[in-house]
Amino acid sequence: MSFSHLGLSEKVLAAVAATGYTNPTPIQEQAIPHVLARKDVLGIAQTGTGKTAAFVLPMLTILEKGRARARMPRTLILEPTRELAAQVKENFDRYGAGQKLNVALLIGGVSFGDQDAKLMRGVDVLIATPGRLLDHTERGGLLLTGVELLVIDEADRMLDMGFIPDIERICKLVPFTRQTLFFTATMPPEIRRITEAFLHNPQKVEVSRPATTAVTVTQAQVPAGREAHEKRELLRRLLREAKDLKNAIIFCNRKREVAIVHKSLQKHGFSVGALHGDMDQPARMAALDQFRKGELPLLVASDVAARGLDIPEVSHVFNFDVPHHADDYVHRIGRTGRAGRTGTAISIVTPLDQKSMAAIEKLIGQSIPRAEGDYDVPAEPSDAGERPREQRGRERSRGGRGKPQRSRDRERSHEPREAKQPAEARHRSDDKRRAEPRHDARQQANTPHVPSIGRPEPRRQREIDTEPGDHSHLPAFLLRPVRSPAGA
Repeated sequence: MSFSHLGLSEKVLAAVAATGYTNPTPIQEQAIPHVLARKDVLGIAQTGTGKTAAFVLPMLTILEKGRARARMPRTLILEPTRELAAQVKENFDRYGAGQKLNVALLIGGVSFGDQDAKLMRGVDVLIATPGRLLDHTERGGLLLTGVELLVIDEADRMLDMGFIPDIERICKLVPFTRQTLFFTATMPPEIRRITEAFLHNPQKVEVSRPATTAVTVTQAQVPAGREAHEKRELLRRLLREAKDLKNAIIFCNRKREVAIVHKSLQKHGFSVGALHGDMDQPARMAALDQFRKGELPLLVASDVAARGLDIPEVSHVFNFDVPHHADDYVHRIGRTGRAGRTGTAISIVTPLDQKSMAAIEKLIGQSIPRAEGDYDVPAEPSDAGERPREQRGRERSRGGRGKPQRSRDRERSHEPREAKQPAEARHRSDDKRRAEPRHDARQQANTPHVPSIGRPEPRRQREIDTEPGDHSHLPAFLLRPVRSPAGA
């Protein structure tokens, strides 16, 4: 079937023909007639199947009639990321070149003043991320009461990014009689609940089983050690040995890891760019444009690049970090093997990633084979051998120069220490000392006394024993007679 049988307008058909497309994809073929019939649509399809054109083309046909009013957009499209929102706007610019439609983009990283000016002129199509859209509504510069058609794109990504509460707020601000188009690649329970709450008798369009990977993508996993430097060394080896590598996206789980891998590859002579959520919007768009144009063959990215980005000729995808959520794996490797092309997806798997890999294989319903080649995995440290670096650091922090606590305790246990006498023995010794007779003063006088230097003499040696009645040792004032008081 060709696009001419779907009910699109002549202007839209001319724009499609100008881009070189002749036959619609399965989701486009099934969804476009329902959208033109003004029915709610629930579209489920894996990434790279043409979901964006499935709602852009019929929207352009619908918007040929009518006119926009100031601050009251006619249609609203919600996207989870700035890159996806900008990509949808590019589709409207491409297919709507022959129409005089006002398309506005509300995303972060752009001044509110410029966006307010566009809203004041009237907007036919408003493409926004949830956070920035709610900012404009709370400021009073945007009214959603005139929205006729609402599109929620990449709904499962919205769920992962925590946008579901914002989506629920936005759905309450638009008219109840709106038409809603809901597109997702997977159907977790929370997404199913949202569809039941905000879609009215939707037409379900499912062109593939949820959470399946494209058959044109060759998947493999490569074992690696626990240490980060070992993974980076293995990544460089895989990049050098990859067959038919034209360009590649390297995915990391954390923005900090993106920066580290990017710097490491640059240091070893690779031409590479970076893309993550903490970068400002101009830098993100510049890196993406350079990668699309082939100026940068490698792009290290977080999951901000995993959903919906249309870069048709990506030959390889490398998972430097295995994703924590199995659904993210489907979206990541969906960046390659698009539009019938072949692609390769390789995951670097450490012993800590085995549980995540098992969840991924269970989700996609197939096992991921090990890559061919000699990839030696470093042996795990044994208890008697070298310990991991973190454990050695913990042992040093407890005191001692790198020695474990148990070793230091053993050393202390072998140190000579003075034996303690039992209490009964100590009592016997004291009694014996009290029973000994004192030395006679004359005998002591005949014995020369040599005082010890540096320490006081024992008290027993300092005592002077005298004969009875001998008071020569007393001071003179004590020998004076004491007068008794008168009358005593």
